[in-house]
Parts: sequence; C-alpha cells; structure tokens
Amino acid sequence: MQAPQPNNLPGEDPFPIPRGLAEYAAEPDNDHWRGWIARLPAFVAELTARWSLTLGAPYEPGGMCSWVAPARNADGDELVLKMGVRHSEAEHEIDGLRFWDGDGAVRLHDSYTTADTCVLLLERCLPGTSLKQTLPEPAQDEIVAGLLRRLHKEPSAGHPFRPLQSMCNEWGAEFAKNAECYPDKVDPGLVQAGLEIFRTYADSTDRHVLLCTDLHGDNVLAAQREPWLVIDPKPYVGDPAYDAVQHILNCPERLEADPRGFSQRMADLMQLEQERVQTWLFARCVQESYNSESWSQHLASVALRIAP
Repeated sequence: MQAPQPNNLPGEDPFPIPRGLAEYAAEPDNDHWRGWIARLPAFVAELTARWSLTLGAPYEPGGMCSWVAPARNADGDELVLKMGVRHSEAEHEIDGLRFWDGDGAVRLHDSYTTADTCVLLLERCLPGTSLKQTLPEPAQDEIVAGLLRRLHKEPSAGHPFRPLQSMCNEWGAEFAKNAECYPDKVDPGLVQAGLEIFRTYADSTDRHVLLCTDLHGDNVLAAQREPWLVIDPKPYVGDPAYDAVQHILNCPERLEADPRGFSQRMADLMQLEQERVQTWLFARCVQESYNSESWSQHLASVALRIAP
C-alpha cells in the first residue's frame, strides 16, 4: 500500500493502512476489523483537527489491532497518535498509562474512547528503536526487570483494573477448548496441571500490583526523557511473577537451552520467588504449545522439563 510522505494530512487518497492491520483484516472472519478500517479515515481526520496535529505515515508493519502514526501538535511536541480497536486484553491501556504517569512508560498526553475504539495521544520515543533490536538478550533481561520493578505499584482502592485471574479465566477456557480439539498434541497430565494453574494460581499471592502482562524487548523503546520506556501495556492487577514470563517466552533459544536458569535469572533481577516465575512459565508453555506458530513448537518439551 502506498504511504503518504511525512506531514500528509489524513483524508488524502489513498489513506494508508499498515501491512499488519491490512493482512489481519483481510482474513475471512474479520468483518468487524474491515468495518473499523472503513471508518478510520474520517475518524483520524476528526482527531487531527481536534488536537491540531500534523501526521506522518503510519508505522510499518504495524500490529493487528491498531493504526499508529507519528504526530506533531501546534506547539511542536513530538507525539504519536494511536487508534486501537477495543479488545479485552488492552481495555485498560489508557488507565494504566495514566496511573504510571510517565514513570517507566510513555506519557499519555490525551485520550478519547468510543464503543469500538481507544484513541491515545502519546509521547513519542526518539530515536524509538526497540530494546530487542538494540541490545543482546542478557542485557535486555536487566532493562526489562528494572522497568517492571518500577511499574509494579499497587493501585489504590476503587481502581478500574481487572484482576489477573479474569485474564487467566479467558485464556484457560480457550486453552481447555484447544486441548479438547487436539487431545494428542500435548501430554494430558501437563494439560491438567497447566489448566489448574490458570484456574487457581493468580489468587495464591499476597501481592497485587499493576502488571503490563505483555512486556518484552519489542515493547520497550529507546527515548530521550529516559533511556528506555514501555509501550503497549495490557494492564491487569495481580502477581508480579507473572510479568516476567512474556520476556522469557520471547527469547526462545535461551528458554529451550535452560528454562530453570532463565526463570531463576529473571526472578533474581526482579527480586521475586523463582518458584512463582517458573510456575507461571510452565503454564504459559503448555498453553502456547497449541499455538500454530513455529516459535512455539518446542514449548511442550520445555514444559515437561519444568513441570511442578
């Protein structure tokens, strides 16, 4: 798809749709996404006028659930406009960024929500290169752990965030359905142990902090205000040990080589109990074993090696 030169205004033809979003919307059952994209040009134009923004080309390849572009306001501030399809995991991204208020995460300048869209006007990270692209994995461990320790604060009473158990319930139901459909793919004993963790483990901690739940090297960007800032959190409240796991899963070679040592390293860096990190890692490995992506094919064997 042809993309505009930086500073093209939305509404000029053709309106640019990043590859990741376009490919996902093109899948047969994604009528909702296609309808959302059809409404996007007018909505982007409305918000550009409301916030006096000048937009550049959206970032490529982009994700499946959002349209994200660099922006500049009338004061010359370097920002990012993020238009996201509302979905369960990211439902409280705005609330989470407002709670952290720039302490380890990108700063939220403004926001707007509709029935199907979350709009965020964000601080732009410059140069914006990802941690994954910049540093070797052992150095990434230290950055990710340090950011998570800062972000893991307990919200006050009356907060809007859902408990981690609610996400585990959703994922556990999907996990159980996959196990029923493909009974020979993973050892039944591992499946039952993984399901039990999803159903009960989140409530077994005495710490209930605000979690990112999806923090890894691609969601940490180089910035000027701080060396590294977190983007794209999917906030829930619960066990801080859960938050170590996504980064581990995103380093598949090290995970396969030494899952116990890797979970111990992250637990030490985050000042957590290794047993809790490894228990969550086991459950996620069993769950992700049903993923069709190539990176997940070794996870059943990893789960067998770290089974509780």
